[in-house]
Amino acid sequence: MIWTIEDFVYGAIDGSVTTFAVVAGVVGASLSPSIVLILGFANLFADGFAMAIGNYLSSKSKIEYIEREKRREEKEINDSPQQKLEELKDIYFKKGFRDKLLENIVNTITSSKEVWIDILMKEKIGSADIKNEKPLSKAITTFTAFNLIGLIPLVPFMFVFIFDFAESQNIDIVFIYSSIFTGLSFFAIGMIKGKVVDKSPIKSGLKTLLIGGIAAVVSFIVGDVLSNFVGE
Repeated sequence: MIWTIEDFVYGAIDGSVTTFAVVAGVVGASLSPSIVLILGFANLFADGFAMAIGNYLSSKSKIEYIEREKRREEKEINDSPQQKLEELKDIYFKKGFRDKLLENIVNTITSSKEVWIDILMKEKIGSADIKNEKPLSKAITTFTAFNLIGLIPLVPFMFVFIFDFAESQNIDIVFIYSSIFTGLSFFAIGMIKGKVVDKSPIKSGLKTLLIGGIAAVVSFIVGDVLSNFVGE
């Protein structure tokens, strides 16, 4: 199975942000720590599974689309080779190639049907490489990252639950620890994301921290407002 850093990073970001938002919402609503764990784990498994399925279906759709386009190009080359040759000439003419050089390029490409098809597809839809498209691997990577990193906001609550749940009644203190751990994970994941997409790791880390923080604040406020409204 191939683990892809891109799928791991995006699964990790989604897992940590959504789980911490759930934690913040529960704390904002002044509910018990046990509710944090119940809703937190429900979010981990349900949302993690949904995200993994979405990634799987997206990857499968991409493969099916590229394979369909490849069959279509091959059929058009077989049915109308001259028309497809002129299409290829036009592509390289627009790139600035002329006369003998243009003829040599076209002749070289058309000498291999596979290369011919790949060139036409690349010009029309971008990269047609599906070697790294492993739907099941992408889904498993996403689910693992979502649950592994998404677990971080719940660790302080789990720790208190395991060792002395009575002390956890001061949920605000536990939430502070959860916020610190989660903030560090936001920043670390953002830095890794920056490396993956060739952006500034620091800026990417701060951006991820900001997005996660905003989601948590919104969730906390909604939880607080609704708890007051329902309480009335």
